[in-house]
Amino acid sequence: MLRIVRTAEGVRVDLTGKLAGRGAYLHDRRECWFRGLRGALAHALKAELTAEDRSELENFMNTLPQDQVDPVEANK
Repeated sequence: MLRIVRTAEGVRVDLTGKLAGRGAYLHDRRECWFRGLRGALAHALKAELTAEDRSELENFMNTLPQDQVDPVEANK
């Protein structure tokens, strides 16, 4: 799980898990990040994501490995 934290400077990915501020957690899977960026993350952080925040989070999301499709799940 990766921690995202709302600070006075904006929203940041907290790889140490120690930054001060309101935090929320997302799995290290792009699917979770897509869902989070659609609104759940802003709700959990109790803040609106600025365009700059969203851009930074999307850039980080793009560094995550592509989700693997489970063949059993794909056939459902």
